Amino acid sequence: MAGREHPDLINITRAASREAGGVPADLLGDYLPTVLDAARTGRRLTTAELAGHGTSGERAAENGVALRGLVDLYLSATWRLWRELPGGDGTVAALRAAGLAVLRAADDAVAAAAEGFEQAHLSIARRQEAERIEFLDDLLGGRGSMPDLIAQGARLGLVLAGRHQVVLADGPAGMRYGGLQGQGVERLIAGAVAPAPALTMIRGGRLVAVIGVVDGDEAGRAAGALASREEGTSEGAGPSWRVAVGRAYPGPAGVLRSYSEATDALDVADRLSLASPVVNAADLLMYRVILRDRTALADLVGTVLAPLNGARDGATPLLETLEAYFAGGQVAAEAARRLYLSVRAVTYRLARVKALTGQDPADPVDALALQVAVIGARLLDWPATPLESG
Repeated sequence: MAGREHPDLINITRAASREAGGVPADLLGDYLPTVLDAARTGRRLTTAELAGHGTSGERAAENGVALRGLVDLYLSATWRLWRELPGGDGTVAALRAAGLAVLRAADDAVAAAAEGFEQAHLSIARRQEAERIEFLDDLLGGRGSMPDLIAQGARLGLVLAGRHQVVLADGPAGMRYGGLQGQGVERLIAGAVAPAPALTMIRGGRLVAVIGVVDGDEAGRAAGALASREEGTSEGAGPSWRVAVGRAYPGPAGVLRSYSEATDALDVADRLSLASPVVNAADLLMYRVILRDRTALADLVGTVLAPLNGARDGATPLLETLEAYFAGGQVAAEAARRLYLSVRAVTYRLARVKALTGQDPADPVDALALQVAVIGARLLDWPATPLESG
């Protein structure tokens, strides 16, 4: 180590910046003077000096400098300074002491800068996460002005002038998606819909994904991926997880509309105990129409099905028989198979329905009224929930 008495720290700093790919030289702060002093005296960096390097790391993160580039800047400056350090008395002991002091100072400074970088990066990530959740909450809650929502969406990768769909996923109590968010759900959705953008959040215990439409099948792929992901965690008959897909619409109001459709689709699917783990709002339009006038629906259920309460075991067994009968194409044998009953038992129950209601399940006109009433009973959770009077 045969250097100059007064190394050119300005040129060393500039050269290190160039070698690190243009990382701002001012991120070194007072690093070189302190390392030079450490080499001469053997001292450690002070707490204040380390704090300064931590601040440099924070600034690097906030300005988008990569951690690798920041470390490269420090190390490049270190070895360039090493070449120009004064030789001292030239003894092996002096050289060893200076070398150890420089390496120790470099290690401490880089560690402090990296820690500051990581803390700032975590703070930035938390701030961005809070902004994302606030944006989605405003969007799905129908709050905020359209210009603000469009601007915020653009910063997060959603061009709200285009069409978007909402995918909504829900699970049983104790198994909600909120506990799975950190296990790669976001990456799963992003991979399924790529190159389309997607933003996700947990809202009301449900996973909500707002997905941009590029080829038109993104939401379907995301829903399928979510359903497949949870298939292994389901136990027992029927899906324990349910995924609903709203239709595609443009603009912030379109996202809210798609979200509303997906919410309604989940509710309808649960009330009707649909077997499929994935439901599309477009496939459930008939039920949404039926639910549009709840007063009229309650009147229909009460008028057509209330007499079933006069049966010995109440309305529920006969209602279940009607459901199985219509689901099986109005074939008594198929209804019996679904209910694990004999055909004779099913035909007896159907006869009781006719006797109590005056409606014949085998008659096309009567069957239509009965079937719509049965669907209405499911949607209104009757007879468990009393019908609202008009």
